[in-house]
Amino acid sequence: MGPLRVAVIGGGPGGLYAAALLKRLDPRRDITVWERNAPDDTFGFGVVLSDETLGGIEHADPVVHAALQAEFVRWDDIDVVHRGTRHTSGGHGFAALGRRRLLEILHERCRQLGVNLRFRSPAPPAADLARDHDLVVAADGVRSATREAHADAFRPRVEEHRCRYIWLAADFAFDAFRFETAETEHGVMQLHGYPYTGGDSTVIVEMREEVWRAAGFDALDAPESVERCAKIFTEALGGRALRSNNSAWTAFRTVVNEKWSHGNIVLVGDSAHTAHFSIGSGTKLAVEDALALAACLQEQPTTAEALAAYEAERRPVVASTQRAARASLEWFENIGLYLDQPARQFAFNLLTRSRRVTHDNLRLRDPRFTEAVERDFGCPPGTPPMFTPLSLRDLTLRNRVVVSPMDMYSARAGVPGDFHLVHLGARALGGAGLVMTEMVCVSPEGRITPGCGGLYTTEQAAAWRRITDFAHTQAPGTAVGVQLGHSGRKGSTKLMWEGIDEPLAEGNWPLVAASPLPYKPGSQTPRELTRGELADVREQFTSAALRAADAGFDLLELHCAHGYLLSGFLSPLSNQRKDAYGGPLANRLRFPLEVFDAVRDVWPGDRPMTVRISATDWADGGTDANDAVEIARAFAAHGADAIDVSTGQVVADEKPAYGRSYQVPFADRIRNETGIPVISVGAISSWDDVNSLILAGRTDLCALARPHLYDPHWTLHAAAEQGYTGPGVAWPKPYEAGSRPPQTGRLDAPKPRLTLGG
Repeated sequence: MGPLRVAVIGGGPGGLYAAALLKRLDPRRDITVWERNAPDDTFGFGVVLSDETLGGIEHADPVVHAALQAEFVRWDDIDVVHRGTRHTSGGHGFAALGRRRLLEILHERCRQLGVNLRFRSPAPPAADLARDHDLVVAADGVRSATREAHADAFRPRVEEHRCRYIWLAADFAFDAFRFETAETEHGVMQLHGYPYTGGDSTVIVEMREEVWRAAGFDALDAPESVERCAKIFTEALGGRALRSNNSAWTAFRTVVNEKWSHGNIVLVGDSAHTAHFSIGSGTKLAVEDALALAACLQEQPTTAEALAAYEAERRPVVASTQRAARASLEWFENIGLYLDQPARQFAFNLLTRSRRVTHDNLRLRDPRFTEAVERDFGCPPGTPPMFTPLSLRDLTLRNRVVVSPMDMYSARAGVPGDFHLVHLGARALGGAGLVMTEMVCVSPEGRITPGCGGLYTTEQAAAWRRITDFAHTQAPGTAVGVQLGHSGRKGSTKLMWEGIDEPLAEGNWPLVAASPLPYKPGSQTPRELTRGELADVREQFTSAALRAADAGFDLLELHCAHGYLLSGFLSPLSNQRKDAYGGPLANRLRFPLEVFDAVRDVWPGDRPMTVRISATDWADGGTDANDAVEIARAFAAHGADAIDVSTGQVVADEKPAYGRSYQVPFADRIRNETGIPVISVGAISSWDDVNSLILAGRTDLCALARPHLYDPHWTLHAAAEQGYTGPGVAWPKPYEAGSRPPQTGRLDAPKPRLTLGG
C-alpha cells in the first residue's frame, strides 16, 4: 500500500514534484507541503533541465511535461569570451525556463491532484511530523534544518568553497550559454549567463573570496553590488542593467550525507546533496530524486525497503555528478591559471573542465570548433592530440602515452627475468611513446619486497640491457625509461598478493628512513639515516644511474613519491628530523635535491630526467598542493625535464578522493602555474581522456597503469579505434593483420518489411 500520510518540508521543485508524483500514484494519500515563503517568492531566476530529466518527467507525469515544454527556451551554443575574443561551440542542447514559472506549474499540478500546500508556514520539526505521518520528505535545501536536527543519523559533511557568487538577471536573452572573464586590478571575475525566457537571462557573477574583498564588494549593499557587476561586464550585457531578487553574495557549499534516511524521514535535493551551479545540476538532481523516490515507494513492499532502494539507486548517480561538479567548481576557482592560454584552447579547456564533455564528445557536437582547436595545438590533419610528438632534451616521444611504472614483484635477487622481458616487451610492442620500468631499487636494502628489481649489480644491468635491446629493436620509436628508487621505511615487506605493505614473516632486512617512524602499526621501525649514511645512499643512486645509462635506458625518473625514501624526506609527516634535512620545506627538499644533482651529473646530458612526486599526502598536516608546486619548482630549477605527478601512499591513514582522473588537477596546477612539463597519472582510462587532457593544456603526457595491464596494446588499439595510421604509432610488422578490429557478428540482417495490426 505504501505511505498514506506524507509530509513534505520545503516547497522547492524537489519537494513539490515529489508531492505531485506521490499523490498521482495513489490519490488516497493525504499529502501536505510546508513552505515558509509566499508562493511567488523564489531565489535565482532561470532553471536548466536536461533531456534525460525531461524524459523521466514525461513518463511519470505527461501533464507537467507538457506544461514545461510550452515554457522552455532552447538553444545549442556556448560562447566563451576570453580577452575580447569570443569562440562559439555548438551542438550542446539546453532547455531552460524561469524558476518562478517552474514553481507555478508545480503549484498548479499539486492543486489539481489535491495536495495541501501551506505557504508562509514553517514546517513543524521533522521528528514531530514523523510521529503522525507515514513519510516525511525533507526538501528544505542546502541549509536544511531537518538534516542538522538529525546530524547524528545523517552524518553530513558540509564544505564551503573559495569563491563568492551572486544570482542576478538581465532584461534581455543571451543567444547562447555565455562564459566571460574580466581581469580587473583586484583579480579575475567571471560571468555565467544564459536565457530563461525570450526576454530574460540569468547572470551569475563569481570570483575568489580574496578578489571579492579586494574589490570592496564586502562593503557594498545589494543595489551597489548589482550596479558594480553591471559596469564590470558592460560589454557582455550590452550596457544594460542587472536586477536582483533578494540576491546576496554567498559561497557555494558542497553537502554530502553518509545516510539519506532516518526512520521514516528522507532527504531529497539540496538537503541530501549539492552540486555546483556551473554544471546546472541542482534542480535537475532534486527532480530526479523525486522521480526515484516515488518509483521506489511504488515498487517496494515497505517504506523502509523503498527508502533503502531510493538511496542505493541515487547515490552512485549523485556521487558521479558531485565529482564532475567539484572538477568544474575547482576549475573556476583556479581560472587564473589558464588566462594566458590561447583563446580557443582556453574555450576548449573550459568546455571540458568537468570531464563530462570530452574531446570526442565535442567532435560529434561541433567538429569545426574541435578541428580548429587541434590545428592551433599543432595536430596534423587527422591526428588525435595523443599522437602528437613531445621532445624532452634530445629524446622525442612519438606520442603522449606512457606505460606507468608498475611493480611486478617478479625479480630474483633483483635480476629481471623472462617475465619482465615479456611484460615490458609486450607493452613496447603495444605502441606507447614511453614504457617505464617498475621502481628499480638502488641497493638490496632499498627493495620493497624480495621480488623487486634492482640496478646494484652488473648481472642486473645486463638483464635490463636485454629488455631495452628488445624494445629498441622490435619496437623502434618506443622509448624505455627506468625509475630509480629506494624503499625507505616501506621496505622488507611481502609480495603484493601475499599482503601489501605487510612485513615479511622471516628474512627481514633493516630499514632506514628520514626519521625512525614505522609506516603503520606493526611495520618495522626504520633507523634514522646519519650524515655519513646519506652520502652512501646518494652514491647508491649514482652507481645505479651509471648502470642504467649503460643498460640503454632513454630516460631516468627519480622516485620521490609514495612514501619511499626520498618521498619520506619531503613529507612533514614522515620527516621529523632536527638537523638541516628536516623542518621547513627547503630543508626537507635538501636530500632529494642532493640525490637528483648527483644523478643528473652522471646521467648522459642528452637524455632527460623526470621526478615523480606525491602532490598531496591526503592527510592533515602533510604535503599539500601548494607544497607540490614549490617541490616541482625546486626540481625544475635543478634540471628536471618533467614532473610526474602522483599522490598519496605516504602515510597509511590517508583519505584519498578517488575518482576519474582524480590526480590530474595537481599536475594541471603545476603545469599552468609554473610552466614545467608534467606527466599526469591516476584513473586515466580512455583515449578520449588522454586527448581531452592534452588538448586542454592540463598535461603534457598521460601515464596509464591498469589499462596497460588489461590491454598491453592499448595505444595501438586507441589508434585503430580512432582510424589513425600516422607516424605517432606503428604496428609491428607481424601484427599488422590485426590492425583492424575483428568483426563480432552480422550487422546487416534485413529489417521487417511490414507491421501488421492486431
